[in-house]
Amino acid sequence: MADKPKKPQKLKARLPRGLEDRGPAAINATRRMVEKIRAVYELYGFEPVETPAMEYTDALGKFLPDQDRPNEGVFSFQDDDEQWISLRYDLTAPLARYVAENFDALPKPYRSYRFGYVFRNEKPGPGRFRQFMQFDADTVGSGSPAADAEICMMAADTMEALGIPRGSYVVKVNNRKVLDGVLEAIGLGGDENAGRRLTVLRAIDKLDKFPADEVRKLLGPGRWDGGEEGKGDFTEGADLSAADADVVLAVTQKRDDWKEAIAVAEIYLAKSEVGQAGVSELEEIAKLVAASGYGADRIRIDPSVVRGLEYYTGPVYEVELLLDTKDEKGRPVRFGSVGGGGRYDGLVSRFRGEPVPATGFSIGVSRLQAALTMLGQLDARAEFGPVVVTVFDRDRVADYQKMVAELRQAGIRAELYLGNPKNMGNQLKYADRRNSPCVIIQGSDEKARGEVQIKDLIEGAKAAAAIASNQEWRETRPAQFSCAEADLVGKVREVLARHDVNWG
Repeated sequence: MADKPKKPQKLKARLPRGLEDRGPAAINATRRMVEKIRAVYELYGFEPVETPAMEYTDALGKFLPDQDRPNEGVFSFQDDDEQWISLRYDLTAPLARYVAENFDALPKPYRSYRFGYVFRNEKPGPGRFRQFMQFDADTVGSGSPAADAEICMMAADTMEALGIPRGSYVVKVNNRKVLDGVLEAIGLGGDENAGRRLTVLRAIDKLDKFPADEVRKLLGPGRWDGGEEGKGDFTEGADLSAADADVVLAVTQKRDDWKEAIAVAEIYLAKSEVGQAGVSELEEIAKLVAASGYGADRIRIDPSVVRGLEYYTGPVYEVELLLDTKDEKGRPVRFGSVGGGGRYDGLVSRFRGEPVPATGFSIGVSRLQAALTMLGQLDARAEFGPVVVTVFDRDRVADYQKMVAELRQAGIRAELYLGNPKNMGNQLKYADRRNSPCVIIQGSDEKARGEVQIKDLIEGAKAAAAIASNQEWRETRPAQFSCAEADLVGKVREVLARHDVNWG
């Protein structure tokens, strides 16, 4: 007896880790967000540019892969000409390549914005995806602190345009030169101290999460997560002396008055040339934003801001949401940073061999959208779907299609029901699932009278939820009514206007 042929194995549908599928509600919310951000950026005179999602790996720079592991930090592949190509990990490095390649044709300073997905080959985690959206704005070709001040003001204006009230966000500003000056002041210059410098910067970065005494432990011998020796995980410290730790904490302490922060930094960094340059630039930015009416409740000098990317060379900025909320399980959530940037005077110079100053800012659209949705500042519901024209008589599909065409020509989203028209109930269920505001019905009787039926699905849902005895309300706002065929477009418009349906 012959073996029974094996049944073909069904392919399992599965989404790769660290990625997400997005439906109409999330996509529409993103679109509304992006348009508000775009409007602010264009108000400031920035113009759009697009670069591809892939670049030659050496152009990206920061995560330059080694021969053993070409995917270190980025997703990379080798082209047929043996060139390594990577998916972009941010939108700044590709801009630097674009400006360098088109340098002579571009106006300078060159002010541009761009948005799109970026990709990180990192371990996924809660709220940490391997593909996410950013929206950037950059000024290339100006070394003036006014360019940095303008970016900070634009970041503040963008938060308010997105519905985040004043006092619920802050743009924090620091300067990498100040941090370099601090490290120089405590004797951590030179290549031999690179590891300890990084440990100090990581400790400073924890000032948002830990009290100063806990950060002092990270600057000194190290810190136990449990608070006592032997409890929890241990984090190695930078082994600074108490006096050096005092210097670090004094300069990086948060202060409400930017003049006080500047004065303290000037005292401790008096012997550091790079530190003094950083303090001077911070002072200039503070004066410029204050002169434009941006107080410390919106833009604040904060010497504890570090920012992660290695290519920042001067001022750095970070937008933090200050609102606390709760997740679906009632646990407190603080969103923290939703955007940031800084000055990167070396990126374009890599291609040009000459100094090209640049500064920019990036909004983490995916992260900010999650925050706005949880805070109730962004409507996460799906938009209304199209008006659905149902098929009552199979042999009159051309008549129904003509109605659809009339609605579309009037600028009304509409579709003909293309499923099995046998059951009208199923057609209405389909319209409900499409979140349609209303459906059009025309049987042979209505056709003979030159009429159509319009079923207002939004009003119908309200009527179903209303008290049954509320006869007057139901009679004055009927959920289904007849009108002349010639009045179809006008009557549908009335239904849409009644419910403020504008499809975004």
